Amino acid sequence: MSYMLLIIEPPNQRATRTEAEGRAAYAAMQRFAEAIAAKGQLKAVESLASQSSAVRVSHAHGQRQVLDGPFAEAKEMVGGFFLLQNVTRDEALAWAHACPAARWCTVEVRALAPCFDDSVVT
Repeated sequence: MSYMLLIIEPPNQRATRTEAEGRAAYAAMQRFAEAIAAKGQLKAVESLASQSSAVRVSHAHGQRQVLDGPFAEAKEMVGGFFLLQNVTRDEALAWAHACPAARWCTVEVRALAPCFDDSVVT
């Protein structure tokens, strides 16, 4: 089965780090990705830019709405993800627990499944 580890962080957390702290955090995350890849369980991994460069698109009353970030109401943002393949739920949880980001933010574990089927086996 495939699972996604979503890195959920406070929107301004990165700005509080020194460059050295940011580089150290990024290096720890790269080593973590390499460990998952060495087990053959990493399908994709990406870090996302801060929400200041994000854009939200929606449709209301037949009109396209575009909202440029940053988003003042946001209490958290997705900072990146790891897409795991051929893992059990327990393995995905173990990877989430081992993730360096779990020390400074939340790691959300989500199974991949069709949006119309909420009967994913746990």
